[in-house]
Amino acid sequence: MYLSSDLMALAIIPGLLLIIYVYRKDKVEKEPLGLIIRILIYGVISCIAAGFLEQLESQFLPQYPQGSVEYAVQTSFCMAALVEETVKFLAMRLGSWRYQGFNYRFDGIVYGVSAAVGFAVYENVMYVAMYGLQTAIVRAFTAIPLHAFCGVFMGVMYSYSKKASILGQGGKCVMYTIFALLLPMLIHGTYDTFAFLGERGTIPLLVFVVILYIAAISTINRMSREDYRAGFYPQARNIDYEVEL
Repeated sequence: MYLSSDLMALAIIPGLLLIIYVYRKDKVEKEPLGLIIRILIYGVISCIAAGFLEQLESQFLPQYPQGSVEYAVQTSFCMAALVEETVKFLAMRLGSWRYQGFNYRFDGIVYGVSAAVGFAVYENVMYVAMYGLQTAIVRAFTAIPLHAFCGVFMGVMYSYSKKASILGQGGKCVMYTIFALLLPMLIHGTYDTFAFLGERGTIPLLVFVVILYIAAISTINRMSREDYRAGFYPQARNIDYEVEL
């Protein structure tokens, strides 16, 4: 499995551009690069772990013919979405939960996208090495943003769970943690279902991708704009806020 320098760049650069975009949107208090790199590495490790877990899980699932709706839904939700979003969440949490500088709502987005991009870049290198230039171009606008945007919504819920933990609200912390897993699983599973349906899913997939781009970028911009008043501690914000779903 050989990858030229040009293909390697095409496999890696889209993910790095998304990290840079989100990092620049962190207006109040930039997260240290060392922390981001650590979470990226955890994301890479999570991708490797996901491969083993998906192979293991596939041995226990019903076998449906490829191209069928049953195959698409099962593979998308029970394997890809369930396993991959869980390991990305663990990569994000292990890398950032105890970090004392995790004190603003947008921080969660930075951590979520970092873990997701680490996962996506490693996965992308593997795909591009096998399938070449066309795959690199298509995935740069589809699969890579999918993972990163799942990281956005995961990170938002994750930051709510962190604030709830700081305030001693155990029930809310658990609730937002569950949302941090379920929301990206729903997004990821829907995307993959359309992708596995082949030609039948092409138009729904394109519509879904456009909606996902709009929703994710709007969320990033809104969270960035409001972050100055979204600190987790009273001394870190000028105006308190209520979490809205």
